[in-house]
Amino acid sequence: MARYDLKTAAKTLTREVLHLRPATMWRYAEVLPSCEPVSLGEGMTPVLHARRLGKSFGLENLYIKDEGLNPTGSFKARGLSAAVSRAKDLGAKALATPTAGNAGGALAAYAAQAGIPSVIVMPADTPLANEMECRAFGADVRKLDGLISDCGKYVAENKEKNGWFEVTTLKEPYRIEGKKTMAYELWEQFDGKLPDVIIYPTGGGVGMIGMWKGFQEMEAMGWIGRERPRMVTVQSAGCAPIVAAFEKGETSAPMWPNAATIASGLRVPKAIGDFLILQAIRESKGTAVDASDEDILATTKELAAKEGIFAAPEGGATVVAARKLAEKGWIKPNDVVVLFNTGCGYKYTEAWQKALKAH
Repeated sequence: MARYDLKTAAKTLTREVLHLRPATMWRYAEVLPSCEPVSLGEGMTPVLHARRLGKSFGLENLYIKDEGLNPTGSFKARGLSAAVSRAKDLGAKALATPTAGNAGGALAAYAAQAGIPSVIVMPADTPLANEMECRAFGADVRKLDGLISDCGKYVAENKEKNGWFEVTTLKEPYRIEGKKTMAYELWEQFDGKLPDVIIYPTGGGVGMIGMWKGFQEMEAMGWIGRERPRMVTVQSAGCAPIVAAFEKGETSAPMWPNAATIASGLRVPKAIGDFLILQAIRESKGTAVDASDEDILATTKELAAKEGIFAAPEGGATVVAARKLAEKGWIKPNDVVVLFNTGCGYKYTEAWQKALKAH
């Protein structure tokens, strides 16, 4: 992972200075790659108080951080902005990644902005909107029968002979650096405090890993103490390796067989950083929850109808988790809870067709 001189960073990275900086993730320049940013305006997404939704299951302080309002419609913009910035700085000639959907679109967009060719390898049944945007950005799109793990193997086997710089999750350090800015933003948006609970939809899990790193850096700079939000992973019942490993007390998660879910971003049968995700959950006294596709579709529609947020199914999964945990008393009525909607619903037309027909 990337490291910084945090004592030096703390001298210039202050709340007073942040108010004067541009409303993008690059406002945290002292703790990001020290190169010219390849940026489309990513970051500083809103935190919305979901009053009606929260009231429906007894939570007064329920918030949604809407990452679907990033460039290319998902939180992946953050990681790929940082990764492409650093890759360009290092002189990369072509960039490649496997994708379950949104990462491919983000890489293609930032590679286009940087003037670097990109290769996107995706499962054949990836949502059409994701394929279309990659092609629109000029990417070389390659579709395979199989899962994202098969696409990852394809990139690994072909990168050397083709001269590709691999930006697969956790195969380079800078995607985490972009994702960690979500933690910094929460601190700003809650006036120098952190929420009690963060519920995060977890496929590859880099968002959670990144935020955990961000909290560590913030503590080192004196922004916060040792307190941390309780970190909650939510996965689809059709692909829940982290949930299963957490429940069994394991430190890593085996490959999930026959992974299948309407939430394409959660269809990751084996997360490379599984041990880091599990560590963050346990150290924060958090938990892991699964959600059926039926419940995901229903709550995604509920989120739209009650709060005006047209979310990705992954975002709907966090609502399922919040309701389950509130009903069990694990989340208290006065807890400040942040759900992450990681993507925009407009990119999931197939899933939304099913949701609207069913409900």
